[in-house]
Amino acid sequence: MTERMRRRGRPRVARRLDPGKPVRCYAPRCTTVGEEMTVTLLPEELELLHLVELNGLVQEEASAIMGVSRRTVWKDLHEARRKVADALIHGKRIEIAGCERRRKGSCPRDSGQ
Repeated sequence: MTERMRRRGRPRVARRLDPGKPVRCYAPRCTTVGEEMTVTLLPEELELLHLVELNGLVQEEASAIMGVSRRTVWKDLHEARRKVADALIHGKRIEIAGCERRRKGSCPRDSGQ
């Protein structure tokens, strides 16, 4: 899923994200992970995992913070949980789309570390 797929329906509404949080990639240390073994989380999916799973907010509260509908929060959270579970079960790398470290040129993946 390297190319962006066209979505049907309405375009995505901009989510309000906390700009102070760094976003990174995570990979299992015990295996060499190829490009086909990568799961890409969107920044809004990561933010929802943070709000709902770590902060303990309900989906309605998270939707108010992010400025989207509760249904949108449910769909994005469901997809984020599925992606994380897939990565954990199958030993895949978790990459955050729009990673700050990649934009700054300090991504370990790009330097071969």
